[in-house]
Amino acid sequence: MPGADLLVPVEDSVTLRQTVAHAVERARDVDGPVTLHFVYPISERPVGGEDSEIAGDAEALLDRVEVWAEEDLGENNEDVSVATALVGADIYLFTPGDYADVLLEYARRNGVGSVLLDPEFNPLGMAPLLPPLERELEAAGLETELAPVERATRRGPLTRPAGLDQFALLFASTFGFYLLIGGAVTPFNVATGAVTATIVAAVLRRISTRGSVDLSRLAGRLGRMVLYVPYLLWEIVQANIDIAKVVLHPRLPIDPEIIEFDAAVWSELPATTLANSITLTPGTLTVDVTQRHFTVHSLTEGARTDLLAGGLERAVRFVFYGRAAMRLPSPAERGETPAGSVEPGEASPADDGDAETESVEADPGAGGDGE
Repeated sequence: MPGADLLVPVEDSVTLRQTVAHAVERARDVDGPVTLHFVYPISERPVGGEDSEIAGDAEALLDRVEVWAEEDLGENNEDVSVATALVGADIYLFTPGDYADVLLEYARRNGVGSVLLDPEFNPLGMAPLLPPLERELEAAGLETELAPVERATRRGPLTRPAGLDQFALLFASTFGFYLLIGGAVTPFNVATGAVTATIVAAVLRRISTRGSVDLSRLAGRLGRMVLYVPYLLWEIVQANIDIAKVVLHPRLPIDPEIIEFDAAVWSELPATTLANSITLTPGTLTVDVTQRHFTVHSLTEGARTDLLAGGLERAVRFVFYGRAAMRLPSPAERGETPAGSVEPGEASPADDGDAETESVEADPGAGGDGE
């Protein structure tokens, strides 16, 4: 075995307690001193660094893991020590390769040769992480093992708990949409719309909503979206003018390329909003979104430069995360440059190592007439 010390990546899961117990049991079977390294890779780059709420929650989980390990070790634990650490807080973690890189860096820095993985370890949330992560770690020379844990059978409920806030939100949105497509606010439309919205809200509120509705956060996002719409329209107008100049130019100076970059957006709705905004802006077309990895076709060098300057990305972050998130670096500032792009028809460098990740489901508009 290449070293007795053991590296255990952790996140809050139903099998984490069993994984910690197995790590302690394995360490006890080794003759000589052993260090158990429990590390928490932070998938979302926290605003505020190690003083952020995300980092605070991670530290709290690591403290809990350390207590569990010491509890399992008991009093006779002179040969086994426990170390905890946050990793990846200063970079963006998007793919299994990113997680493997930070784990490898920690392992090499601390002389660790073995990794124990919790079978439920999946900080990406939307796609399986373990199979490609195992391959990356084994290819780098680390011995990997899945903790033998017992997992309960998963039976996801069709419905979720819902209260009056979910009912009111669904009723208001349905009623507003009904009046919008009705074309006129008449007594008949108001009456039939209210009946329709009541039925829809009563039947679907436990299916179409997730958790409790935070009205203050929702109101803030809607308010920021009102500011975002005219900004997007202005970007579309400017891009139309730029493309019109290119089309009317005698030499038609186009320079089509496909570029790839990792956007600093961290869930499906912000990623979809950014993808649609890119497509609606003439000169750029979102080809694919995998997690937060964007593949975009650009028609001109100017369109690529504007995209990587991060104006749209910052605006989307403003809508969903507030003003503080706007200070995060743009793709160009993070090192994403057109030099890493590929010509149309060439193989994408991101297509060879992450076939098991799911694409973010974008709205039909994401494949519209952006160019």
